[in-house]
Formats: sequence, C-alpha cells, structure tokens
Amino acid sequence: MSTASKVVLTASVVLTVGTVAGVHLRQAWDRERLHEGVVRDLERLQRKEENLRLLEEQRVLTRQLEEERQRREAGLRPQDT
Repeated sequence: MSTASKVVLTASVVLTVGTVAGVHLRQAWDRERLHEGVVRDLERLQRKEENLRLLEEQRVLTRQLEEERQRREAGLRPQDT
C-alpha cells in the first residue's frame, strides 16, 4: 500500500468517525432540548391551572364582597328614611 493511499484511508476514516460522532452528539442535544420543551410545557400548564384557581377564588371573594355591600346598603336605607 502506498503512502498516499494510507493518508487517504486515514483521512477518510477520521472524517467518517468525526461525522458519526458529530451526528450522534447533535441528536443527543436535540433530544435533550425536546425534553426540556416538554418540561417547560408542563410547568406552564401548572402555572396556568394555579392562575385559574386563583382567579376563581378572586371571583368568589368579589361576589361575596358585593353581596355583603348590598346587604349593608339595604340595611342602612330603612334607617336613613
């Protein structure tokens, strides 16, 4: 085998191994990013559910406050006349 053919063979093996390793690393990185996206989506859904729960609590409290205010106003009116 001539020196030139050994150099070409070595270069092609190195490039092939480098390409395979690069593709493998890129796939692992892509897979990790996809998983992080799923985790972020789950966290976002949890925050949304919590915000909806807090909003409903505020609606109930507002409704109770308005009813209490109406009862007070109704109780004060007969005394004012």
